Amino acid sequence: MLHVQLMKPFYSKLEGQKMKLVFAYQYFSIKKDDELFHFIPVEGKEIIVNMTTYQVENLSEVFVFQKGNRFIRLPLYQLLLVSDIHTHLQTILQHGEPEDREPGSDVKAEADEFISLLEEVNHSRMIDYALQTRDENLFNRLLH
Repeated sequence: MLHVQLMKPFYSKLEGQKMKLVFAYQYFSIKKDDELFHFIPVEGKEIIVNMTTYQVENLSEVFVFQKGNRFIRLPLYQLLLVSDIHTHLQTILQHGEPEDREPGSDVKAEADEFISLLEEVNHSRMIDYALQTRDENLFNRLLH
């Protein structure tokens, strides 16, 4: 079973009877076998909930989570089945109707997190390159 570690919408908006929750880098993470995977918005990035029935409407949306160079790709319906995401969705939705937050209100923080993620991935690639080319000096420099 997957456990949701963090689930904080970057942007939320009530449109009629539908609540749209949009997620961004590092605002959504899951644990699988004690390893933490962070959400990356390469495919799906939103959850739409009917506020009358509390049913998730976009079950085919695909969410991708990453740890280093490993990825977990899950359709929303599967994420709902194999994780405790219901609890987190319920908490988000029970805090009343959230104030609409404009996208970009946390742009600097998101950009900093994205840059950190890119640096981490690049560092991993450099280590892989050093191993592949058997460059022991480069490998040792990258580890320190």
